Amino acid sequence: MASTSPASPAAPPARRGRPRKSAEERDENQRRADLVREAARLFRQQGFDGTSTRDIAAAAGMQSGSPFYYFESKSALLAAVMQGGMADAATRQAQALQALDDNAPPREQLRALIRQHLQVCLGKGSDFIPVMLYEWRVLTPAQRGAIARQKDAYEATWMPVLEALHQAGQLQADPQVARLFIFGALNWTVQWFKPKGALSLDDLATQAMQLFVGASPKRPAGAARRRPTTPHS
Repeated sequence: MASTSPASPAAPPARRGRPRKSAEERDENQRRADLVREAARLFRQQGFDGTSTRDIAAAAGMQSGSPFYYFESKSALLAAVMQGGMADAATRQAQALQALDDNAPPREQLRALIRQHLQVCLGKGSDFIPVMLYEWRVLTPAQRGAIARQKDAYEATWMPVLEALHQAGQLQADPQVARLFIFGALNWTVQWFKPKGALSLDDLATQAMQLFVGASPKRPAGAARRRPTTPHS
């Protein structure tokens, strides 16, 4: 009679998709993100030339040579600040448009784009915008090319909206020129906007819309109007 042996336990099913990151990999990614965040803040406050890798490492709670484990140079760290900022901005811009109704008119789309870009410029994680404005010259040609492609893709999303507004007579300027003016104006808010001032980001978006495309078109005659409410005494 043949002997029997206990069946070996079945192998667990193979996991589909990307393998989970190990704790060590997660820690590595977090340390890299910490360096990029602190570099963005210090580059904005002190300038690229006025900030050392030692400063960045200390701000991130690391040893002075740690940045070179993740980045080959301070210039590479600067490029990572800009590339990471643009990637995050593109993701948030796509989400802002996806949140609109499918049939949202171009004017509503433009407001969503403006409001989101103001958040990019003035909200959390916005240090990369002034860094891009003032430290662009420091990048290598290859780094500038890579970031320029991100920037062009981000701004290209605005063009169909601006062209539709132009065709409808709501945007008088040439759409390409209008895009340059709009981004110049919005990006410059980092120099003068005060978070604790009289204007909120929503107010600022409203003012920008008034500047770029004027007041909302009047309702056609006979359109339904909301009945005004009478305050109770």
